[in-house]
Amino acid sequence: MSSASAATAETSSTADVLDVRVAKAMAADDTAGETVKQPSASGSSEGLQPDAKIIGGSETTIGSAPWMAQLWYYDDTTGLGFFCGGSVVSPTKILTAAHCVDKNHYNWAAYGTVVTGTDQLPTAVYNDDGSFNHTDYHGGTPSELSRQWNHSSYNEDAINNDIAVLTLTKPVTATPIKMTTSTDTSSYTAGTSAKVYGWGRTSSTSDDISQTLKTATLPIVSDTTCANTWSPYFIKGNMVCAGKPAGGTDATTTTSCNGDSGGPLVVGNKVIGVVSWGVVDCVAKGAYPVFAKVSKYVGVTYPRVDDTDISRDGRADVFLRNKETGTGYVRASQGSSLADRSSLESRGTWKGYNLVQQTDLNRDGHQDFVLRRSSDGDVFWRRYVPSTGSWTTTQIFDNWSTRTRILTPGDVTGDALPDLLSVDSAGALWIYPGKGNGTFGTRVKVGTGWNTYNAVLGHGDFTGDGKADLIARTKTGSNVYLYKGTGKSGTGAFATRIKVRSDWSAYNTLITPGDVSGDGRADLLARTPGGTLYLYKGTSKATSEIFSTRVSVGTSYAQYDLLG
Repeated sequence: MSSASAATAETSSTADVLDVRVAKAMAADDTAGETVKQPSASGSSEGLQPDAKIIGGSETTIGSAPWMAQLWYYDDTTGLGFFCGGSVVSPTKILTAAHCVDKNHYNWAAYGTVVTGTDQLPTAVYNDDGSFNHTDYHGGTPSELSRQWNHSSYNEDAINNDIAVLTLTKPVTATPIKMTTSTDTSSYTAGTSAKVYGWGRTSSTSDDISQTLKTATLPIVSDTTCANTWSPYFIKGNMVCAGKPAGGTDATTTTSCNGDSGGPLVVGNKVIGVVSWGVVDCVAKGAYPVFAKVSKYVGVTYPRVDDTDISRDGRADVFLRNKETGTGYVRASQGSSLADRSSLESRGTWKGYNLVQQTDLNRDGHQDFVLRRSSDGDVFWRRYVPSTGSWTTTQIFDNWSTRTRILTPGDVTGDALPDLLSVDSAGALWIYPGKGNGTFGTRVKVGTGWNTYNAVLGHGDFTGDGKADLIARTKTGSNVYLYKGTGKSGTGAFATRIKVRSDWSAYNTLITPGDVSGDGRADLLARTPGGTLYLYKGTSKATSEIFSTRVSVGTSYAQYDLLG
């Protein structure tokens, strides 16, 4: 990347590690996904690479695209360094391309840095003697990362399933952008105007990337046209093309190019595509750039955005309160089992409450709790405050003692913010739309008749469509029903119920902490009166096969009166 200084960044006692890392990444000239092999399918693969850049676009500002993120990677053990783009889809989550993240080749927690809040690339500043001084982020914020995820079926040969999510260690203030929904078809109609954003190459004859954020308007291309152009490499349903056929020169082409990889293709203020691949130098006559189709992947991506847990490893953990001592504990998930319990007393007392729900109301990447006080029904939000390193508890609702159910399923309304639901004494289900800061908008009624259930619960997506769902068990017959979320509010928030289990009377407690197994699917745990706790892993099937065969995770759970 020739826009970076040619000098080698030297570590000094005063230089921040992120400054040095970004400076070295800028000075490197590697390409994300360079380990990707050429597709082995029949036909010519000449020029096919997992690259992209904006040629023929125009400069824009971070105010117009506040969710844009720069992804800088430099491995000081190998000297490998490269740049990609990404989108802030939650304060701690970055949506990007799998070929930028590929866990088989890159360790982003150790060697990556994400910069948000600026439309300018960083500048490495050097002393008069040539030694490194600092990195100027031009008003942007550099962030470290805690973990990475790319699609489990990412194929580096075919550049297929090219979708990934990076998790930041701390939330950023950049305004997130929503991912499109799994049912979105209109955004992919041929001719629809979409916008691509990035800092990639601006010319087919130069490796220089753009110092300033650029954008270009590209019309969506039909699958038929794209397949005719890219056969056999284009995979219908997983990929989408956009733009006009490249003209063979910079002057006759508008397209994404090298350095734009991982950046967003946007329609209607939602990400519908992620820059994936194209031709070498980007302007070969008749070519189109290819994007990962977000509507196909939001079902597996959404759980990675909404995966806050107590241990912060991407697997939902189980909260427990001992009924004799009132002590709060966590058993961290180990995928198919639970670790030994650890006390949560450092986070405040758990005595005097009759409900505890796990959530992350402010999307800061730290596990929150919603609690209801037994004495008066007041509801509280307990959260971690990173600036002080302490926990605080604040009241969010008054006198909810008559609410028969309070649950925190995640984003029900489709605005990318966590919501809270409750069932009142008359059996009406209400949505309290979250504002992302622990406060809520005016409640919206979903419907009545919910007092026919002795359990209404949910945390995450049970059906694999990227929308939060509910599970309910009837008082009579103990039958279990699935209510598929629609991403809407009010009476249309959930589809008609689907019966998924009969006679679950053997269990006295059901809990849905989220994705316990870590596979991106919401799971359920069920306890018998004798204290045996079973894990039912989700399958994403909206049928009687919604859960796989149960697995026992222990027999000592009768001692707890609150599980969540």
